[in-house]
Amino acid sequence: MADATAVAAAASSRDPATGLAAVASLRTLLESLEELQVRNARDRGWSWQQIADGLSVSRQAVHKKYRRHID
Repeated sequence: MADATAVAAAASSRDPATGLAAVASLRTLLESLEELQVRNARDRGWSWQQIADGLSVSRQAVHKKYRRHID
């Protein structure tokens, strides 16, 4: 499932196979977008605390998740 709007609509399907596949696709998209924005923030000099605040998570959580991939 490639189109985000179609995937979002499919996530509410009454067919569990369709709905679960859509949820998995949305999870992949979300992870990709989050990494992109964390990288953007770090490239612009944001601290791990600022990023954590933006994501409503702890600084430790975001740093642990991305420290090896970004910086």
